[in-house]
Amino acid sequence: MGKLYVSSTISFWVLVGALWLVGFSAPRTLAETDAAARKSYSLAEVAAHAKPTDCWMAIHGKVYDLTAYLPDHPTRPQVIEAWCGKEASNAYDTKTKGRPHSAAAGRMLETYDIGDLKKTP
Repeated sequence: MGKLYVSSTISFWVLVGALWLVGFSAPRTLAETDAAARKSYSLAEVAAHAKPTDCWMAIHGKVYDLTAYLPDHPTRPQVIEAWCGKEASNAYDTKTKGRPHSAAAGRMLETYDIGDLKKTP
C-alpha cells in the first residue's frame, strides 16, 4: 500500500510539472496575440493623415482610419473632415452638439480600428 501511495504521488507531481512546462510552450490565445501585435501611433503620426483622402482620428486612446467611411457619414463631410489627423474623443462623444453617438455607431467605429494611440508622458 505504501509503494502505491508513493508511486501515485510521484506520478501526480510529474504530471503537474509536465503540464506546467507545456503551458510555457503553448501558443498564445488570439487575444494575447492581437494585443502583442497591435500597432501604436503617436499623435504626430495621426496628424500626418489629416486630409479627406487620408483621414485618421484618435478617439479614446485608439486610432481609426476613417478614410473609407467619410463618404458614408450621415452628415456633411466637412463636419467629420475637420477632425482628420486629430484627437477627436470630445467631438465623437458630443457630435460637436452635445449629443452622443449611438451604440451602433460605436460598433461601426471598431471596424476602422488600426491601432492604439501612444501615451505621452
